[in-house]
Amino acid sequence: MESSNRQNTKKTSIEQSEIILESSLEFLSLMTYYRAAIREVETKFQILADESTLLNDRNPINDIQTRLKSPKSIFDKLESKELEVSIENIEQEIFDVAGIRIVCPFIDDIDRLANAFLEQDDIVLIKKKDYIRNPKRNGYRSLHLIVEVPIFLMHEKKMMKVEVQLRTIAMEFWASLEHQMRYKKALSKELVDALSLQLLQCAQISDALDNQMQNIRNTIDRETKKEVSK
Repeated sequence: MESSNRQNTKKTSIEQSEIILESSLEFLSLMTYYRAAIREVETKFQILADESTLLNDRNPINDIQTRLKSPKSIFDKLESKELEVSIENIEQEIFDVAGIRIVCPFIDDIDRLANAFLEQDDIVLIKKKDYIRNPKRNGYRSLHLIVEVPIFLMHEKKMMKVEVQLRTIAMEFWASLEHQMRYKKALSKELVDALSLQLLQCAQISDALDNQMQNIRNTIDRETKKEVSK
């Protein structure tokens, strides 16, 4: 009983901290900074896409999605890390408050865009995880970049962290379905296990499809260049 009371007291204290922080000007300002960082990164990729379309007559980006973590998700993550609810911990310990996802038609679009983005002298790479060449055990594939990007305020420049995910259309289709399954609480463990096995098989098919489509496009590009050079 005493242990249960302590846990309830701790939970109440955390919830009170969340309410106080969420309504504070400092927290609201931080969320504004993250939104500005998302816009900076989104603009950079849109410019890269425009240049590629001009030079190569093909847009390497099919879709751009952005998101800002909700206050509840931020506080839940701090709690899972057993960290105090504070502005400093949000900035220093949570790298994916601001997120942007770049969906590309082909695998080589991902590498080309990521390299061009990271070559920009105001981008600082914090962490890179290549789940395309090293997929997760469940079959998940994507390229993750944690970067710092500058935003320019009234009287200062501030570096903000943004998580960038780059994936193909096939990877996005797979990840969307896997996400739906993972967060459907009504599904039994047995059904989730069975569906997870099917999704792993789908991930392998998706990988083969991405590579085959890439090969077809490479062949088209080679033949087009031969025709132009005649």
